[in-house]
Amino acid sequence: MVGHPVDLVKVRMQTMVVTPGPPPPFTSTFDCLVKTFRTSGVPGLYRGVSAPLTAIAPIYAVVFWGYDMGQRAVRWRYGLAADDALTVPQVMIAGGLSALPTTLIMAPSERIKCLLQVQANSPGATRKYSGMLDCGAKLFKSGGVRSVFKGTAATLIRDVPGSMAWFGCYEFVKRRLASLQGRRPEDLDPAAVLFAGGCGGVANWCVSIPPDVVKSRYQTAPDGKYRGLADVARTLMREEGAQAFFKGIGPAMIRAFPANAACFLGMEVSRSLLGFMD
Repeated sequence: MVGHPVDLVKVRMQTMVVTPGPPPPFTSTFDCLVKTFRTSGVPGLYRGVSAPLTAIAPIYAVVFWGYDMGQRAVRWRYGLAADDALTVPQVMIAGGLSALPTTLIMAPSERIKCLLQVQANSPGATRKYSGMLDCGAKLFKSGGVRSVFKGTAATLIRDVPGSMAWFGCYEFVKRRLASLQGRRPEDLDPAAVLFAGGCGGVANWCVSIPPDVVKSRYQTAPDGKYRGLADVARTLMREEGAQAFFKGIGPAMIRAFPANAACFLGMEVSRSLLGFMD
């Protein structure tokens, strides 16, 4: 909830069209935030929040379940015992595998969220969707399941390398901190876990932001505007240059550290409390 306005700013900046001559709709993260608040108030800052709010619990449940399954697959592939520690590259492989099942929930959630968030990009435009359910129903009515899941490949292209960086950086920083403190990684204090988790979030978005821009453009574009993801990338490069692939990196980074620090701390606490179920 706290980070949603920043995510909204990210998506609106990624999907704004910049043309030669007139100034861009938004010049910075703060400018976008202020203009959104002036035109729509607090509700405008939370446009599209229902989709991620509904999907957040199952998404992270599947993420960490997928990561556990990925670790098992890596151990099977390399002939490791259940209690053998994985190397950081092996952790990254397991992290990448976790994105495969998660995409089935993430893709439609992102599609609906982005459409709701960009409704106000055109001043004076009539709102096409009244909310998450209305958006989902209209997408299904107009194009069936294919329309609801538009951008699934783009989500996968973003989340596989992003998850590799996310889990890999988290484990690397956690192990380095444990070594400096003379502890096992499992025995780190909450502050160290928060720091490692925040670093993981930053690493994730450093890798994910270019494919995320392509995904946002593709998922919010009218049907038929682009022939595919490669066409989105070519159009961005031709019309707006290489810098277009890094639109929204400011708000993404502002949100990345605190949100992911809390996420990994919650995961570690939950794993500790539910350890008896292993």
